[in-house]
Amino acid sequence: MKKIKISILACTLFLSLGCEKILEEHPQSQIVPSYFNSPAGVLGGIAGVYNEIRNQWGTEGFSSEMQAGTDEFIQGASSGGGPVHTFNGLNGTNFGSAWGSSFTSINTLNGVLKFGQAIDLPDATKKQYLAQAKFLRAFWYLYLVQTWGDVPLHTEFITVPSQAAKRDPAAEVYKLIIKDLTEAAADLPDKPTAPFLGKAATKPVALFFLAKAYLTRGWLTNSQTDFAEAAKISSDIIANKATYGLDLWQDFGDAFVPANDYGKETMFVSDHSNDAKFGYYSVGGGSSGGAAQNLTPWFTNWNYPNNSGVNSTVNASGVLVNSGTSLMVRDSYYGRPYQRIRPNSVKQATGDVAGKNYFLDQAFVKRDIDSRFANTFYTVYIANQSITNTVTAANNKRGIGYTTQIGVDTAVWLPDFEVVGAPQFNGTRPFKGIIVPPSLWKSDVYPAIKKHMDPSRGSNFNDPSTRPVVITRFAEVYLVGAEAYLQSGNKAKAAELLNVLRQRAAYRKTNSAAQNAAAADAMLIKEADVTVDFILDERSRELFGEWMRFHDLVRTKTLVKRIKLWNNEASPYIKDFHVLRPIPQTEIDRTVEGPAFTQNPGY
Repeated sequence: MKKIKISILACTLFLSLGCEKILEEHPQSQIVPSYFNSPAGVLGGIAGVYNEIRNQWGTEGFSSEMQAGTDEFIQGASSGGGPVHTFNGLNGTNFGSAWGSSFTSINTLNGVLKFGQAIDLPDATKKQYLAQAKFLRAFWYLYLVQTWGDVPLHTEFITVPSQAAKRDPAAEVYKLIIKDLTEAAADLPDKPTAPFLGKAATKPVALFFLAKAYLTRGWLTNSQTDFAEAAKISSDIIANKATYGLDLWQDFGDAFVPANDYGKETMFVSDHSNDAKFGYYSVGGGSSGGAAQNLTPWFTNWNYPNNSGVNSTVNASGVLVNSGTSLMVRDSYYGRPYQRIRPNSVKQATGDVAGKNYFLDQAFVKRDIDSRFANTFYTVYIANQSITNTVTAANNKRGIGYTTQIGVDTAVWLPDFEVVGAPQFNGTRPFKGIIVPPSLWKSDVYPAIKKHMDPSRGSNFNDPSTRPVVITRFAEVYLVGAEAYLQSGNKAKAAELLNVLRQRAAYRKTNSAAQNAAAADAMLIKEADVTVDFILDERSRELFGEWMRFHDLVRTKTLVKRIKLWNNEASPYIKDFHVLRPIPQTEIDRTVEGPAFTQNPGY
């Protein structure tokens, strides 16, 4: 027990360090009841569960499971994960990265809730500890029930191994989720309070997930009561935003500035650190697939150093021709090229949207006034190495001599419209880069997501990010509220909430006050414009790449429809049963006592 006590002490000390904004977590492989007989043990159990969140959000496999194979994303050149992108061959052997973590966490929390009642702490502190545990148990169960439907419902602390397991009805799981979140919201503080500093769970966070749980259950049961409750809770959070220290940034882009990671728009995060004593940070990304590392700056990056030759020409086959001279090398600003997933910019050949793609023609429309496209994606890459080339057939297709100026000359421009020809000069400076319009975007050339980038890594551009993974932003409260009001029949209120985000998106620091006012007016919608599909498109504009798209489509019962409409890769294979994911085969194989553990239909 000596080693455990030391770990708990370190955990308790680190939880109190608000300046670090991170929970130190040392989850133990064996937890016995006596572990929870002290405040440090209870705190260590809670911290261990926060670590399990870190083991999923921001890691490669989990990020793909939450986003790939939707209307938003298709495979990049190095995806390596076909079934989760296409649904072709998806089964219990290639899906389910968080199944084990979820139930490990739930059991730990059950121990906290059982034994934490008796620890020697002031009542207010004890209530906050137990409220954290209730919130986290509900958080994990909401993930589980949305992903797999009926799942084992555990509320008792398990200390004796068993080879028996059963699935409980989703309705019972939702009852526990709503009970836990309601009780957690009653006892959590309005703002982060020691030892749970940074952006751990607070009252508005519990209320937000409560609203989302009501909304999701409402879709399952067509319950107007649930929709109304989700709408009311969302409005209450917004009405009390000053009390909770929450608000929207005036500029959408400011929500993703690293200095604002723990700012007023951020509600709930998974923290990260490069301190070696925590054991999950690997210099150079040695454990690139997971190990509690935040790899989000990598996933959508195309291989920009290999695709930035000096030309803007297309050969007879319509293929972009590179000259072999790169104006780019890897750096921390543009990130490590990984090419796992890319925005779905493929034009549809048939159907109601023939000739259109989801990325530019449906999601990110009004790009001239809506700032969210420009703030979410890299479309301009500036040269980061100096190259001198003379005019030769081998290295220059356009007959210009040049010397690149680092930080000034454009290496790659990915305009969001077709460009006829190529500019030879920009003022008195020859244009030295390549131009890749949408017709030339492909699996290894496309706009990458920039809002998760981490320039703080300096020259260690392959290192994981130490930025927190932001799981919930205040902006989503408006989106959940709008969806709930729509389902409740109040389209006017839904439009009002959506317009708050849309008018915020019209703001640009480079605009004059008159220009911003005109843009805000142009972004207004009317209640007749509000539909489920419109809200899903709005969620794309606001939340692209923020680990929730699969659940969004499942919740709104639009997964199959929208994939068939927009995703060429997955549309031949998507079936109705895919709204539930396959139970991991390991769970089925290990259940050898009592009734067999059933697989979801279709797998």
